[in-house]
Amino acid sequence: MKKTVLITGSTRGIGKSLAIHLAEAEYIVFVNGTNRLLIDEVVHEIQQAGGEAIGYRADIGNSSEVKEMIDRIKDRYSRIDVFIHNAGHVQDKKIRDMSEEAWTAVLRIHLNGAFYCIQHVLPHMEVHGGDIVMMTSLAGLQGSVGQVNYSAAKAGVLGMIWTLSAELQRYRIRVNGISPAALTDMTRPVIEHMREKYAQLNEPFPAFWNVGQPDDVARFVVALLAQPAQDLTGEIFGVNGTKITQWQKPAPALSEYNPEDFFKAWHSQKGRT
Repeated sequence: MKKTVLITGSTRGIGKSLAIHLAEAEYIVFVNGTNRLLIDEVVHEIQQAGGEAIGYRADIGNSSEVKEMIDRIKDRYSRIDVFIHNAGHVQDKKIRDMSEEAWTAVLRIHLNGAFYCIQHVLPHMEVHGGDIVMMTSLAGLQGSVGQVNYSAAKAGVLGMIWTLSAELQRYRIRVNGISPAALTDMTRPVIEHMREKYAQLNEPFPAFWNVGQPDDVARFVVALLAQPAQDLTGEIFGVNGTKITQWQKPAPALSEYNPEDFFKAWHSQKGRT
């Protein structure tokens, strides 16, 4: 029996690459987006290549639309084996200039959307087990100036991954995160801006900004899902081209019994006297 996978935001960029590569890996792919024309194009491309795909239009920030989409999947298929939360949204501004609408719009897709989808997918995954893969970002792992909404959302995704990996392990559901570095519609404007900036400064373009392609991320996810180890859960993987990085949970760096000793140790660690 072929496995099934639901991928949010799978009409372009990394999501589209995930859909195509997982179809090639013999998954039945449920393509999600908000533009019916783009959904149909991806479904058609997969079917033309001999794969199986069905498109579902739904705004994942809307709980009722998510429920309707997953109910329709349930009516046609008895299970969802893999859920990939890939849909993203950015509205970049420094916090002084950020509107409340920009703040909530980004959290709505990244966090509310993840919550709605996972909550509705779980009943179709708990009996047989499965995989949940969530896209995070360096912005969530390290912060990103001018992206306080996006950074907060992606840091929130990390909290969901670590919590749900423990909460759902009893159902044989693995939960892992991917921090992708890839050239997409969302990252291209930032990378082009950085290229212009360093060109104007007459400085070499930092290797940090030389990112891979969406297909690199998709290939890694296919390999991840193929791993049989049930304890492969709660992990965060960075993917930049063929370079894979494993990120660790935050861990205590200093521990002292009173503030005076703590700050002495802190200054010492910083090389201060």
